[in-house]
Amino acid sequence: MTPHFFTTTELAQFQRDGYLIVRGLAAAELCERMKRRAQEHLAAETAPLEYEADVKYPGAPAALDAPGGRTVRRLLQAYARDPLFRDWATSHEIAGRLRQLLGPQAELSQTHHNCIMTKDPGYSSITSWHRDIRYWSFEKPGLVSVWLALGREHYKNGCLLLLPGSHAMEFRPDQLDAAQFLRTEPDENRDLLRAQIAAELEPGDVLFFHCSLFHAAGHNQSADTKFSLVFTYHASSNRPLPGTRSAALPGIALLP
Repeated sequence: MTPHFFTTTELAQFQRDGYLIVRGLAAAELCERMKRRAQEHLAAETAPLEYEADVKYPGAPAALDAPGGRTVRRLLQAYARDPLFRDWATSHEIAGRLRQLLGPQAELSQTHHNCIMTKDPGYSSITSWHRDIRYWSFEKPGLVSVWLALGREHYKNGCLLLLPGSHAMEFRPDQLDAAQFLRTEPDENRDLLRAQIAAELEPGDVLFFHCSLFHAAGHNQSADTKFSLVFTYHASSNRPLPGTRSAALPGIALLP
């Protein structure tokens, strides 16, 4: 049985690199059940949804009525969508590790991530280098996201690309564009991008990563849709700022 906690070595690695992959944390049978449920919701276009056309990233359809315009990017509100997803989001496998990273009391954010990523092979877009915290509004930037692979994730089907240690780096405004994406032209950014790694995952592997870690993803060049279940967590003492999108829905406390 896999322990429900990080080792001292794993914690040090997370603090250094801003991410950690735990192999085989979710059972293969559970992943297959969640993937089938996600496929059902995708086929039925069960709301709420985000379409590739909504985000207007490179490679996305130009509009909902354009070719591929109804391509779903994310099945939103995963926690409330089905008990399968809800139970995983608050499971002991996740909760024990998150308390090590965030403190004794932690919460799931229903506003950020809380979704099934559905990367389509025909019309998936490119996600440029960014930090998730850029549009989140909390008292402190100490959130952690948990990414579960429901199928294989590799470079060809658009797995996450990470910049190790970037969560702890300071960036000048001129290193970022107006939307807070990392610019690729400056020499110092090019040097940083040479250190990128591909977070290749097997079904049941889980990626824990800091909200300030720069990451990106390419097109899905395979023949199959890629499914990933993603939730974000914060310390209960780290409150979303009143009046912001981050405070739009209540957090879900992780029980002991």
